[in-house]
Amino acid sequence: MNQQKVQNPETQVQKTPEMNDRDFLNDMLSTEKYMTQSYSNALNEASNHALYQDLLAIFNETQNMQRTLYNLMFKNGWYSLDRADQNNVQQTHQQFSGYTNQFPVH
Repeated sequence: MNQQKVQNPETQVQKTPEMNDRDFLNDMLSTEKYMTQSYSNALNEASNHALYQDLLAIFNETQNMQRTLYNLMFKNGWYSLDRADQNNVQQTHQQFSGYTNQFPVH
């Protein structure tokens, strides 16, 4: 296993011209990601409060489904993440920690 990747052992699926479980989940995850982005844009533009509340409820359901699909793919080793470089994490943390003194105190 690549030390720069965070991944579970891959559940093997049959490689055929037909879509397998991994293909279906990957397609659904991509669709849910697209939908959450689209709902997020719609939420930013909604001026009617009732419409905003309806969109927010749908967005939350879509986001939860996206997370469920991601977890299932990660559990089966079909989704991997790049391991964060500790130096980059520390540098970014220091950079953004310095911004907190620019925020107004409530």
